[in-house]
Amino acid sequence: MKQHGSDSVREQAAEWFARVQDAPRDAALRAQLRAWQEADPRHRDEYEHFERLWRAADFIPRQRLEALCQPDPVQQLPRRRFVRQALAAGIAVVALGLGWSGWQHQRLNHQDHLQTAFGERRQVELPDGSQLELNSGTQLQVDFSAGRRHIQLSAGEAMFIVAHDSSRPFVVDTAQGSVTVTGTRFDVRLDPTATRVAVEQGSVRVQGKDASLAQLTAGLGASIDAQGKVAPPYAVNAAALTAWRQGKLVFDNATLAEVVAEASRYRAQPLRVAPGKVAQMRLSSTFSTDDTDALLRALPSILPVAIKTHEDGSREIIAK
Repeated sequence: MKQHGSDSVREQAAEWFARVQDAPRDAALRAQLRAWQEADPRHRDEYEHFERLWRAADFIPRQRLEALCQPDPVQQLPRRRFVRQALAAGIAVVALGLGWSGWQHQRLNHQDHLQTAFGERRQVELPDGSQLELNSGTQLQVDFSAGRRHIQLSAGEAMFIVAHDSSRPFVVDTAQGSVTVTGTRFDVRLDPTATRVAVEQGSVRVQGKDASLAQLTAGLGASIDAQGKVAPPYAVNAAALTAWRQGKLVFDNATLAEVVAEASRYRAQPLRVAPGKVAQMRLSSTFSTDDTDALLRALPSILPVAIKTHEDGSREIIAK
């Protein structure tokens, strides 16, 4: 078989590669390819060059793809050299296109289940660039498609830093209702009988199961009750409400009932508080989420209470 130099061999390899990619299951074509490769070591080397280029496509920066797509000054190139470069660049662009399409598919279609244990906090970046910060004892399901970015929050609390995408709303669903945005920063907390939403930046739409609505902007919050009704918006201290992200519990004139409910989120064994007057005592202070026992040690010196340990190991705040 007559050979015509390295440029001709590369052109032939490119043509063989294109034919095989077009008909990957054609056994006769594969046999012809093997015969051509065995005829000259250069044939196999050049063909493997295109296979490596194909496999490496996903790792080539998009800037390189854009450069490959720029027109060459063909008038200054010999025809044979231009044909070789065009074939090589063409296969590279096709390979890159497939790699880019695969990445786009992953970005648009993504499913995942995320959860944290008691006392654990976790940060996750989603394929669209959105970021999630999960608080202790949180469970959620991620389901992205070409038309919507959907989160099902079934337990706990999460901070959402949503990448803007006007064509794909970002929806957080809970048992009581949903929160819809296209790009913003907000916190959603699921309590046993309510969903609480606080907006740090941007705006969100809160909708209850009964179709009631509230539009929230930065510094506002809303709750959805057990019946799916959205309460009117109210002012919130978003920094204090999301201090858990820095491992802090911030209480600003909170009742002990509220303190106990919050601290219990970070303990394997929850706290209790005696009902009535003790539960309504108020506290303003800051504690660590990683050491809720420090809160129990400090309480008797702040309020007229004592800490009782029960036989099962649980702790209860009672009157002194």
